[in-house]
Amino acid sequence: MTTTQHARTGLIDAGRWPDVAAAGGSAVRGEIARLLFRAAVARLPVLVQLPGGRCLGAGSPGAPVMVVRDPAAFFTRLGADGLIGLGESYLAGDWDSTDLTSLLTVFASNVRDLVPAPLQRLRRLAVRRHPAADEQTRDGARRNISRHYDLSNEFFALFLDETMTYSAALFETAADGTPVAAERVLAQAQRRKIDRLLDKAKVGPGTRLLEIGTGWGELAIRAGQRGAQVRTVTISARQREVAACRVAEAGLAGQVSVELRDYRDVAGEFDVICSVEMIEAVGERYWDTYFAQLDRLLAPGGRVALQAITMPHDRMLAGRHTYTWIQKYIFPGGLIPSVTAIEDSLARGTRLRVTGRHDFGAHYAQTLRIWRDRFLARRAEVAALGEQFDEVFFRMWLFYLCYAEAGFRAGYLNVSQLILERP
Repeated sequence: MTTTQHARTGLIDAGRWPDVAAAGGSAVRGEIARLLFRAAVARLPVLVQLPGGRCLGAGSPGAPVMVVRDPAAFFTRLGADGLIGLGESYLAGDWDSTDLTSLLTVFASNVRDLVPAPLQRLRRLAVRRHPAADEQTRDGARRNISRHYDLSNEFFALFLDETMTYSAALFETAADGTPVAAERVLAQAQRRKIDRLLDKAKVGPGTRLLEIGTGWGELAIRAGQRGAQVRTVTISARQREVAACRVAEAGLAGQVSVELRDYRDVAGEFDVICSVEMIEAVGERYWDTYFAQLDRLLAPGGRVALQAITMPHDRMLAGRHTYTWIQKYIFPGGLIPSVTAIEDSLARGTRLRVTGRHDFGAHYAQTLRIWRDRFLARRAEVAALGEQFDEVFFRMWLFYLCYAEAGFRAGYLNVSQLILERP
């Protein structure tokens, strides 16, 4: 094992984390990044602390603080890989923050203005392209899903609730519409989310239901408990193991089947098709294939109940060819769609149209906050899972959870439950 010593993270396994262990890039691009960064934070309500007591930013006392411990490495990475470099620099310990989510929320809220407009037009010349290996072919999709969801069922159980639901919860709301969120009600809120989707799809006794993307089985179980005949498919072997056991423990083995199968290989006819936060992993090139398959499988008069993370259409178009930190380290091969992109794909190749929509992005921010708190509280248990769950891994997942929460806090991301029908 080749390792690199870092003052913050200790030994970094260069075999596992090659782009974290060493900051590579040209001095010229690093200097450009330094100038752009200084200009950007000068307008933002943050404080950036540099060695020697120097401070940047327009934040007042109490503003989110970014502590840059190794400016040379930080700006080198930022210049070489933009936002990927920002994330890798955090993983390496080049910078830190006592309130990472708030800091990233400021960046997400001002993402349109971080780089001057003239330079944004040159973006496609400077950013990395998506690796061919991440293409969501059948083999590629299995590899990509395995990299995330097959990490360890025990790992996910450390921060998810008892339902093992890894998607936005739907909390009760206060009089002003804000979600009333707390860890003790997370499982209840997850079941509320699932039940709302099943209600809108009119799932009941005798419904022939297909679920694309099993997760750990909670939606399939709740649909089965309503009397539906459920077929649920996944390409995660580890998730299938747990979901099948949970189905059997619920006494639904004869009513709910859990299959290791790509959505493109499903045949049959179904009254309802449910898919929760799976479209994000399909890949833009395959959106038309995905929706055409839903249309083929749906019985006359049937309904598709879709839950999707979304972003504004203009931001999706601006970034769809950019290889991001999330794609490199967390969700390879995916792309978050806009509602417009979904509607356009439906119109191109299906008879399906959106007939119902419910947005609840603020609830996802709260869901992620709870996951983050649980993850932080179980730091020692994460490390005890094995050598792959090292300090860099821990910082990677913390950055991911904070990064996602910031996106929903800033309104850069949303989540929607969509009902699709043939008018």
